[in-house]
Amino acid sequence: MPALVDRLDGLLFFPVTAFAPDGALDLTTFRAHVRARIDDGAAAVFAACGTGEYHALGLDEYEAVIAAAVEETAGAVPVVAGIGHGTALALEFVRRAERAGADGLLALPPYLVKPSQAGLLRHYTELAEATRLEIIIYARDNAVLDPETVVRLAELPNVVGYKDGLGDVDRMQRIISAVRTAHPDRPFRYFNGLPTAELTGLAYRGIGVTLYSSAVFCFAPDLALAFHAALNGGDDETANRLLDGFFRPLVELRNLGSGYAVSLVKAGVRLDGLDVGEVRSPLTEPAAEHVSQLADLIKHGRTLL
Repeated sequence: MPALVDRLDGLLFFPVTAFAPDGALDLTTFRAHVRARIDDGAAAVFAACGTGEYHALGLDEYEAVIAAAVEETAGAVPVVAGIGHGTALALEFVRRAERAGADGLLALPPYLVKPSQAGLLRHYTELAEATRLEIIIYARDNAVLDPETVVRLAELPNVVGYKDGLGDVDRMQRIISAVRTAHPDRPFRYFNGLPTAELTGLAYRGIGVTLYSSAVFCFAPDLALAFHAALNGGDDETANRLLDGFFRPLVELRNLGSGYAVSLVKAGVRLDGLDVGEVRSPLTEPAAEHVSQLADLIKHGRTLL
């Protein structure tokens, strides 16, 4: 099978994790969610990551979610598992992801502390050296990497990509340039990792970054795919129409509540007809009026197609 870095081409899917009314893991509904979006054309499944409430999963639950995603995809698309926390616990998640059959790992920021560049390099190096799986580094929050640090990480054979959740296009361009200069023959992938990445899709496309995950794909795959096709096909008229009429208003709605980057997405999946349950603490459910606004916005977005 080709390496993970060669298989990531298309719209990337970060499923929500389904919970039953009593709060327990609901793998049957999770599988239905994954299967539906694979059928819709997901290029990869990033399971138990930020949108999937990685922070709220126990180790056994985490392993079960990854295994379910692997079984449901059946090799059709790669499954990338989220890993995070401090180094010691992250290594345990690595072992669980390997055992569950994941194809790769998305390294989320380490827990709480604000590390130095040397500390970040050490953390990600220890994770990479502990696994055969390929790793994508996710820079956001307290994981702010300098270009020189990414160059050093790109020397590790199984660190294959960098996902930017900071929104600093200047830093991103300098990272791309530095890695390209230091490793001209090294296959290395870059991702727009901002929430509702469509909003910044045109800007990131300008520096050569076209891979991104779409939270909208979880609950309105037709809108997500239409924008993806327009962005990558150079149809800026359609892209801008969807930006103005749907994605910008969606971001403004998302910004009305804490944790809406997850809880509002989960509400959207329920609006789409699949009861994936509520978010776990410390997240809270979106206000009822905001869910109603989301439903109206989805309807309006579809008129733009």
